This record gives sequence, structure tokens and C-alpha cells, in this order.
Amino acid sequence: MGEARGPLVAGWVTVLVGVVMLVGSLVFLRVGYGLVTVQGDSMAPTYEAGDRVVYERVGAGEVRRGDVVLVSAPDRYGYGGSVVRRVVAVGGDRVACCAGGAERIVVNGEPVVEPYVRAGVGDGMGRPYDVVVPEGRLFLLGDHRALARDSRAFLDDRRGTLAAEAVRGRVTGGRGAVVLLGVVALVGMVVAVVGLVVVLAGRAKRRRPAQFTELWPTYQ
Repeated sequence: MGEARGPLVAGWVTVLVGVVMLVGSLVFLRVGYGLVTVQGDSMAPTYEAGDRVVYERVGAGEVRRGDVVLVSAPDRYGYGGSVVRRVVAVGGDRVACCAGGAERIVVNGEPVVEPYVRAGVGDGMGRPYDVVVPEGRLFLLGDHRALARDSRAFLDDRRGTLAAEAVRGRVTGGRGAVVLLGVVALVGMVVAVVGLVVVLAGRAKRRRPAQFTELWPTYQ
């Protein structure tokens, strides 16, 4: 009886481990990440219209200068959907651009190198600005500066800044984390199936009729 019970216990433990891996990775994917389709070319050439990008859900305090974020601002954009923009300045920063016709953003007195902007154009709208970003707010721009409707279009509303709480997620540079979690989920499923097979085999062995050895001699 003890020999048959061992594989059963091991099988159930294996099933449990597999289920935890599977469910845990799926829950983490659902809670920690999302997928969105880019609308329009305001972030070109980094992201073109129709691109599907993965974003990780982050808190307002995790947003950093240079991040590409997904924000919800229905009061500005007129709909409940989210838009993708780049964070060029955070709370406490001073961001300025284009005084004297220079096509380059300056943050805290330092010119910003922006290899990601369309055709190397740092502004493209001819609207000089000089903004000190309040704490807890962000100054956001699109990478296609001549086309994007971003903080520059709302300079009369808190100098174009947006509350950091409006951020819904940070666009990731790739899908490595999502792929990894998917692999963990697949491995978990395989482990659970293997454990179930072990359990079924153990139960079948326990139900097999016992084989008795004849103890009494047979007389002719």
C-alpha cells in the first residue's frame, strides 16, 4: 500500500506545481501587461499607425523621462481611449524649445539628443515654449513633432502638462517578458498534465488485483 501511495502523492504535487505556474503566469500577464494598437502617426517613426505594442502597467511614480507611455486624457482628446506619447519632462524639470528658431528641446539647461524624432525635427510647429513642470505632472510630446497633438497644443491648460496619474502603462521595448510568461504558462500546463498521468497510473496500480502465492502443498 505504501509503495502505491508514493507515486500518487508525487503526482498530485506535480499537478499542483503545474497549475500554480499556469495560473500564476496567466494572472500576471493579465494584471501586469496589455496590448494596444497605435492610432495615427503622431509617434512615427518609432511606432506607425496600426502597430500593436505591448505595455506594462506602472504607477505614476515609476514614470521616467524618455519613457513612451499610454495615457488617458478624455478632457483633451475628446474620447475615452488612450494615446501614446513620449515623456520629455517630469515634475520639477524645466523644458524649453525653439527660441531663435533652434529645432532642439532643452531640459534643465541641457539640449536633448532625440534620435527617434521624425526627420530629426525637434519641434516643427514654430511655437516657442518654456515650461516648469509641476510635481506630479508630465510634459508629453509625440515623436512626429510636426504632426503630433501633444502638450504643445494645450499650453493654456496648466502649461500643457498632464497629471502622472493619467498614465495607464509604459510601452516596452519588446515582448520578451510576455514571451517568457507565455513559456512559463506552457511549461506549467505540461507539468500539470504529466502529474495527472502519474496520478492516474498510480490509481490504476492500486486497483490491480493482488497476486497471492500458494502456501500449501498440492497433493497428487
